[in-house]
Amino acid sequence: MIGLVMMLHFGLFHLLSCGWRTVGVEARPLMKWPLISASISEFWGVRWNMAFRDLTHRFLFRPLLLRIGAWQTVLVVFLFSGLVHDLVISIPARGGYGGPTAFFLLQGLAILMSRSDIGSRIGLRSGISGWGFAMIILVPPAFVLFQPIFIIAVVVPFMQAMGAVG
Repeated sequence: MIGLVMMLHFGLFHLLSCGWRTVGVEARPLMKWPLISASISEFWGVRWNMAFRDLTHRFLFRPLLLRIGAWQTVLVVFLFSGLVHDLVISIPARGGYGGPTAFFLLQGLAILMSRSDIGSRIGLRSGISGWGFAMIILVPPAFVLFQPIFIIAVVVPFMQAMGAVG
């Protein structure tokens, strides 16, 4: 699963961006070295899947910010992301419902925590502490995002169809 995510997000999508740019189309890479993010906010807001980030920022974050406030808007945007991921992960797998939504709500809560007074005092906004916090919030909970039912029901058949596994 890790290999597939890396291959798609950092391989294929980057090659597609390069290809488009060689024919004159401005197609920025989707990923901007996410593993060097100094905080969970930097990971989601600056480095990971910029197309989705730009879309949600324009059509959800900015319109809601003045209406409902910053922390509520952060949670709404991550709830939306979770529901989208439930749609493309849990529904095809016919299981694991709510896992992706829980993962993304945790990400939103982690951003709010890192931006809080306590988060600032303990260094969650930058540096090695910020990077460490981001990795703790991203990596172990990824098993809630990509549950075994998804791997068995979707990823393995996909890999078999590609001839990658027997």
